[in-house]
Amino acid sequence: MTARTAPPFVTPSAVGEIAFDRVVPERDAARVQRWLADPHAAFWQMGGLDVAQVEAYLEGVDGDPYQDAWLGSVDGTPTFFAETYDPAHVLLTEVYGAQPGDLGMHVLVAAPGERRRHGLTDAVMTAVMRLCFDALGAERVVVEPDVRNDAIARKNADAGFSVLRDVPLGDKVARLSVCTRVDFARSRLGGGAR
Repeated sequence: MTARTAPPFVTPSAVGEIAFDRVVPERDAARVQRWLADPHAAFWQMGGLDVAQVEAYLEGVDGDPYQDAWLGSVDGTPTFFAETYDPAHVLLTEVYGAQPGDLGMHVLVAAPGERRRHGLTDAVMTAVMRLCFDALGAERVVVEPDVRNDAIARKNADAGFSVLRDVPLGDKVARLSVCTRVDFARSRLGGGAR
């Protein structure tokens, strides 16, 4: 299932109501570009793109039947960007034998700015995992973060991901990891209160 067939998805969290909306490239490119340009997003390797280049990237995702881009909001305020993709057709085709029900995922929480929100990243990660499993019908979620990204490694572990192996992927060495529905349900994030 892709976002093109999925119903709107909203979930409560400890930091407020989290909602997902399909990215509209011309509407969202400037916001996403600001988030990607922030130093905390360095592992996305897109910080040097200008707004037009980010819009072109988002249009590419939007035009691909095997990928979707999401703008996530907390209580109506845009707060994060997420992507979902079919790893049998996108990004991992040379390094991973995708199984039916696998869904790739990326997430980027906006820079915290002046008002840090305790628990925000946990709430966003939990919501993205619920989107993947509950709205998009994934059986396993697959991620491939840069091996140097210790922060996302900890968050992935909190969500129940198991590391498969490190693989070369473009300009990085990626830590290929998977999480089943059961793994997520048993994890710190998946077992927490909605």
